[in-house]
Amino acid sequence: MRSVIQRVLSASVRVDGETVGAIDRPGLLVYLGVTHTDGDADVAWTARKIWDLRLLREERSASDVDAPVLVVSQFTLYGDARKGRRPTWQAAAPGPVSEPAYEAVCAELERLGATVERGRFGADMQVTSVNDGPVTLVLDSPATP
Repeated sequence: MRSVIQRVLSASVRVDGETVGAIDRPGLLVYLGVTHTDGDADVAWTARKIWDLRLLREERSASDVDAPVLVVSQFTLYGDARKGRRPTWQAAAPGPVSEPAYEAVCAELERLGATVERGRFGADMQVTSVNDGPVTLVLDSPATP
């Protein structure tokens, strides 16, 4: 499981002109990609890591200050552009595998106490954010190849 985590002052996701998820105070914007081998352990590890990482100001975690988290599915995190001019997406899990994993990460974050906003899985989304810092971190779960 791969995540790109950004510390933001605000962030929102729109689909077909409608806002489907938004945070309007400092928190985290998480782009989440799922690969074929991701399972329950990756879900639990990723959610816990996102919630406990000390990425917010004054070295605080989202759990320390009850910061909101906006999670956006993004299969392109597993794109491979090392050869040729067209990236391949072979490492990205297909929707029937990745959507339940995406939802499980969101649910686990909520179980840990997070206020979670979501993008819309599989949709053409427009993401707007005000990065803070900027602080951006790429996170791979331990089982990620």
